[in-house]
Amino acid sequence: MRGATHAKWAACAVTVALAATACGGGGDSGGGGDGSGIVGSSWGDPQNPLEPANTNEVQGGKVLDMIFRGLMRYDPKTGEAKNMVAEKIDTKDSQNFTVKIKDGWKFSNGEKITAKSFVDAWNYGAHLKNNQKNAYFFGYIEGYDKVHPEKGDASADTLSGLKVVDDTTFTVKLTQKFSTWPKTLGYPAFAPLPKAFYDDHDAWLAKPVGNGPYTVDSYAKGSKMSLRKWDGYTGEDKARNGGVDLKVYTDNNTAYTDLMAGNLDLVDDVPASQLKNAKNDLGDRYINTPAGIIQTLAFPFYDSKWSKAGMEKVRQGLSMAINREQITETIFQKTRTPATDWTSPVLGEAGGYKSGLCGDPCKYDADQAKKLIADGGGIPGGTLKITYNADTGSHKEWVDAVCNSINKALGNDKSCVGSPVGTFADFRSKASQQKLDGAWRAGWQMDYPLIQNFLQPLYYTDAPSNDGKWSDKKFDELVDKANAETDTGKAVSTFQDAEKVLAEQMAVIPLWYQNGSAGYSDKVSDVALNQFSVPVYNEIKVS
Repeated sequence: MRGATHAKWAACAVTVALAATACGGGGDSGGGGDGSGIVGSSWGDPQNPLEPANTNEVQGGKVLDMIFRGLMRYDPKTGEAKNMVAEKIDTKDSQNFTVKIKDGWKFSNGEKITAKSFVDAWNYGAHLKNNQKNAYFFGYIEGYDKVHPEKGDASADTLSGLKVVDDTTFTVKLTQKFSTWPKTLGYPAFAPLPKAFYDDHDAWLAKPVGNGPYTVDSYAKGSKMSLRKWDGYTGEDKARNGGVDLKVYTDNNTAYTDLMAGNLDLVDDVPASQLKNAKNDLGDRYINTPAGIIQTLAFPFYDSKWSKAGMEKVRQGLSMAINREQITETIFQKTRTPATDWTSPVLGEAGGYKSGLCGDPCKYDADQAKKLIADGGGIPGGTLKITYNADTGSHKEWVDAVCNSINKALGNDKSCVGSPVGTFADFRSKASQQKLDGAWRAGWQMDYPLIQNFLQPLYYTDAPSNDGKWSDKKFDELVDKANAETDTGKAVSTFQDAEKVLAEQMAVIPLWYQNGSAGYSDKVSDVALNQFSVPVYNEIKVS
């Protein structure tokens, strides 16, 4: 199976863009509380076309969350998976499932949603020839190895585990027992697709057609995407505004300035340089709330200089040279919390978060940092280069602060330097194609609140988001063992054992857990971020 073995704990996530972009508010908002006003919000261009099975980063995910609804949807406040298009999903053995969808749902082009709308979409997403980044999410359905083999060409066109029974019913056979499989089905990869997606694919990509509360009105890359309320939407979570204009910013400081000038309604990532002012500037219109996000530094294990024996000491030393407490307080104004594991506190203990699991390597100790790096043979090339995207997320400030901390601890102002890449899309392309050297800023935003979500997609051998290509047999075996557990407590404990391998190898350096931060204008109300730090756009009212 390409990427990872999915079992009880399979989950969904997207790579963190942590961007800011978009205007269009102010005078554009219009409306008089009648639901016709347009919300102007910051945004960044997606990395990939907006195919549901091909989007695995935040900016594209924001749009998919507005134009699609799947079998399940995650509650914006609690993260709980609840039926949406699904009427019910039944199983007697946790391996064979019968999915019954609600009658009456349709796509915005008028096409009726049937069981075939899901089955065809999943077969498309899974097949090797379609090159979908989220194909591995279908990997636990029987027949995946035939449509998406590890090597060679596909020997089948469709997943043998999917069968259409009638217009509102289909069955799914998994390769193993997976009792909570239905809870993963709110992830966009599992969305239904209309016939237009296949009949004229280029036209669909230019203007995607979905079944959510909004439709895409227009999109100009690098400028703006306009979404408008769909009056024919069937779900209960109808849009309370007339639409959303997502405008692209290459600097979120500019977005914040536009917000303060009344030219923008919502900035969903307050720049680090403005965090000290945001509360005074915005008062109750400033949001700072915990989110399932962790920031890390990743390494190129595809480069022998970083994967050779002894380099784990160098990586541990670099981790100990970073003064997380000082950076999160001075740069981020306590909207970040120093990380002591590789998950997120929002999981809670039951979900797998364990404070302090990283141990000493996540504690600042300049003397020990210097010793470990020397014992490991030193930083390859003598200087650590940290690559980041310069267009969004205030990354320059914290990368500079991390490098200053490392340079101070090691007594050498050339031990670490920042290396900006112009745009998030370019940065992600380089990372996903293994074209980066040195370290790079990485992050993970959960889409399902369990520990597996933070470990398997990122660190399992050849997992789809394992951009650094780290691989460890013991880690993989522990993940497989945890996936096979039917007892929740045992599964969590085994995943934590796998996490300890990350600490031993320092596969990536955990930096801090991130809060969701946002600010909005006095022209809108009912603004909130969900547990994943994404605005709940359909709930926003324009006054």
